[in-house]
Amino acid sequence: MKRPTLEVVAARAGVSKSSVSRVINGETTVAPQIRDVVMRAVHELGYVPNGAARNLVTRRTDTLAVVVSDPPQGVVSDDPLFSAVVRAVSRELEAAGKRLVLMLAESDQSRTRVERYVAGGHVDGVMLVALHGTDPLPAALARQGLPLVSFNRTSARDVPYVALDNAGGAALAVNHLLQRGRRRIAAITGPLDLYEARERLDGYRQTLRDTGRRSIVALGDFTRASGAEAMRQLLEDDPDLDAVFAANDLMAIGALRTLHQAGRRVPEDVAVVGFDDIEAASYTSPALTSVRSPMADQATAAVHLLLRLIEGGPTDPVIMPNELVVREST
Repeated sequence: MKRPTLEVVAARAGVSKSSVSRVINGETTVAPQIRDVVMRAVHELGYVPNGAARNLVTRRTDTLAVVVSDPPQGVVSDDPLFSAVVRAVSRELEAAGKRLVLMLAESDQSRTRVERYVAGGHVDGVMLVALHGTDPLPAALARQGLPLVSFNRTSARDVPYVALDNAGGAALAVNHLLQRGRRRIAAITGPLDLYEARERLDGYRQTLRDTGRRSIVALGDFTRASGAEAMRQLLEDDPDLDAVFAANDLMAIGALRTLHQAGRRVPEDVAVVGFDDIEAASYTSPALTSVRSPMADQATAAVHLLLRLIEGGPTDPVIMPNELVVREST
């Protein structure tokens, strides 16, 4: 059987071809009774719109790109929560009738390919993930004028974003430790070219500053190995510390291993708090207290913001709240 055409649908509905086209393209100026009769004819005939032809008219591809701008070692793309972000984005785009293109920008060459792909009109908008402070990609894509949303803050001005309350989450963690009677609270930071790592460090420092306590800081890179090494450094520098706040759970898990090897009991000798509340946090020994990051909700909010931008809607940034999940490590 031949595929029914727009003309056949118009004849069945008893309306003009242009009226059918307006209904198919989702225009809001069509009278409800015309929309009903057209959609009835569409269903009766099994009409499927020609996507390529429609895109020529609407100048839309119904495709959105998620660009992960991360170094080859995968600081963020290797994070256990990253898959939750991709699933949430995919689910929301599918519900909106959109397609997802996932692109990795790990080098200057791959960033150039991303810029060319976006400039070629293959997508209607872009969500940027895992932006480092010196990353040129946000500004380069913003100059193209395409709807653009950042998953967390970016150095590029006027790029809307959806971010966690990183500083507030760190304050939750440190205040919890203070309420538990801890007095020498150290921190293991993430890579400080990431906004979320800097903000979590700022929240830690400000909370201690407000109580007249000094900061004790070791640098990590969001991996278990860096958390273990940073914990060794902290114990050497300050053997009397009685708590540690790690800027993500992977580093906190590494810190737990070092404390166990050093004969320090958790939480009796040293209390430990992580950040993100990944699934593994419930299965450490002892189970890890952590700041829960609503990453799936953040991804959903970022998709909604991007879809609003495509339709010319508001561009106000969105800040997602955190909560502290208290377990045995504190």
